[in-house]
Amino acid sequence: MAEPQLSVRSAKARELAHRLARRERRSIADIVERALEAYEMREAGREPVSAFYSRVTSIYGTDIDLEEAIRENRQPHKGLDL
Repeated sequence: MAEPQLSVRSAKARELAHRLARRERRSIADIVERALEAYEMREAGREPVSAFYSRVTSIYGTDIDLEEAIRENRQPHKGLDL
C-alpha cells in the first residue's frame, strides 16, 4: 500500500522543504515531519487567546484595558550598574 502524501500548494513552502532536504540530506517527508513536530512542541504550551480573555474576565468580572494595566505597573529600568 502506498504511503499517504501531503499536498502543499505553496511554492515557497515547497522550495524551502526541498532546499532543507538537500542541505540536511534527508527526505522531504522527514523535514516536514520534524518541522511540524517542532512547531507543535513550541505552540502546545501556550494558552489560546480566547481562553486567556475568558479567564481574565472570570477573575476580574469585567473586561479590563490591558494596555492601561501595563502602563500603570511599568517601571523604568535603572540601567547597568557599572
